[in-house]
Amino acid sequence: QVQLVESGGGLVQAGGSLKLSCAASGLTLSRYTMGWFRQAPGKERDFVAAVTWSGGTTYSTDSDKGRFTISSNNANNTLYLQVNSLKPEDTAVYYCAASFALAGNRIVSSPAYWGQGTQVTVSS
Repeated sequence: QVQLVESGGGLVQAGGSLKLSCAASGLTLSRYTMGWFRQAPGKERDFVAAVTWSGGTTYSTDSDKGRFTISSNNANNTLYLQVNSLKPEDTAVYYCAASFALAGNRIVSSPAYWGQGTQVTVSS
């Protein structure tokens, strides 16, 4: 049974940083495309960043690429998202996801697995 458990969210002031973690069990990270999505109140769930089974990374926008860094530790089967220079508009529930496909930065196959999410709130 696949489980993805996120942690590391919280309340942070604008300009601050957070590092989100996603502990995976029931699958091997290095064999799947893994990623992060986020959903703000009243909005759709959006793609943030992904790391493919080959180690390549993709970000939703160039600006996100400058502030967000996705990484993985295959030894402990954990996915990370470092977020710097946080803005109030980054406030959202951040979800870890596994096993999906991208064409560039566009999702072409939805994730097969989702975590429960971790709340990130950025105060101005």
